[in-house]
Amino acid sequence: MIDAQGFRANVGIILVNDRGQAFWGRRIGMSAWQFPQGGVNPEESLEEAVFRELREEVGLEPQHVEIIGWTRRWLRYRLPRRYIRYDQKPLCIGQKQRWYVLRLITDDTQVDLRLDAEPEFEQWRWIDYWDALQEVVDFKRGVYQQALNELAPLIEQFCSVTLTRRAP
Repeated sequence: MIDAQGFRANVGIILVNDRGQAFWGRRIGMSAWQFPQGGVNPEESLEEAVFRELREEVGLEPQHVEIIGWTRRWLRYRLPRRYIRYDQKPLCIGQKQRWYVLRLITDDTQVDLRLDAEPEFEQWRWIDYWDALQEVVDFKRGVYQQALNELAPLIEQFCSVTLTRRAP
């Protein structure tokens, strides 16, 4: 679903454990690491998209997680020109994302990157919550910063942790 401005509707997932660490996945065939994310299908609610993406990319089901919260508004980023497919209609110039924070309520051995027929990630690890800002690709950094800042208080509350930001 691409809006009139050229932004594709998308959900982002920050999956955290009880220590406040975040799931970090490496995309297949790339050196890029990121949080799970994906497009919202027509006639699909944002929550339905979150659970579909969670299953497809991480292999987890709704009973494995608890939704802690989500960003209040859409967060947008533009794609670098080299990634824009100018021959595609409608033209997509970037993504607008609603970010959800989920707490893992099962053992992390339930993570199965190969559950889907077309896996997104080939490797995963737990990272310090704020480390995502240094590791994510440049063009997504602003959106990550907005989402992490907005959702950090919820993680601190629900996981009873303090997310201390280290100097870069």
